[in-house]
Amino acid sequence: MAASKDRENFVYIAKLAEQAERYEEMVESMKNVANLDVELTVEERKKGVAILDFILRLGAITSALGAAATMATSDETLPFFTQFFQFEASYDSFSTFQFFVIAMAFVGGYLVLSLPFSIVTIIRPHAAGPRLFLIILDTVFLTLATSSAAAATAIVYLAHNGNQDSNWLAICNQFGDFCQEISGAVVASFVAVVLFVLLIVMCAVALRNH
Repeated sequence: MAASKDRENFVYIAKLAEQAERYEEMVESMKNVANLDVELTVEERKKGVAILDFILRLGAITSALGAAATMATSDETLPFFTQFFQFEASYDSFSTFQFFVIAMAFVGGYLVLSLPFSIVTIIRPHAAGPRLFLIILDTVFLTLATSSAAAATAIVYLAHNGNQDSNWLAICNQFGDFCQEISGAVVASFVAVVLFVLLIVMCAVALRNH
C-alpha cells in the first residue's frame, strides 16, 4: 500500500515537472517509479520508453555532429616541403570524406528537428502518429548514416594499411594525427548508427504494443 502511494506521488511530481518543461526532474521521478516494487501501468511504460527515446536522440545528436565536426576539421601538414610540393592531408582531399561530413551533418540536423516529436510522445504516450513518423524518418536517416560511415571506413582502412594491388600507399605512418581524427570520426558515426537502431527497435515495440 505504501509503495503504491509512493508511486502515485512520484508520478504526480513527474507530471508537474513535465508541465513545467523540467525534463531532468521528470526523468528522475520516473526512475524512482521504476525502482519501486510496483507494476507500472501501460501509460507509464510508454512514457518511460518515450523518455528513453528522447535521451538516446540526444546521444545520437552528439555522436553525429561530433563525427561531422571531427572529420571536417581533420587536417595535417608535414613540417617539410619542397619548392613545388607541400605534403598535406585534409578531409576535402577525399570525396568520400566530404560525403561523410555532409551526410552526418544532415543526420545530426534531422535528429535535432526530431526532438519536438519525441517530446510529443512523452506528453501523449498513446499517440501513434508521432511514433510512426519518427520510425519512418529514422529508417531513412539510418540508411544515410550507415552508408556514409561504411564508405568512410573503407578509406580509413586504406589510409592505415594501403593496398598494393591498387597502388594505394598507407599514409598513416606519416600523417598520424590526421588518421587519428578521421578514425575517431568514423567511430562516432557508428555510435550514432547503433543508437539509431535502438531508437527504431524501441519505436517499433511501442507501436506493436499500441
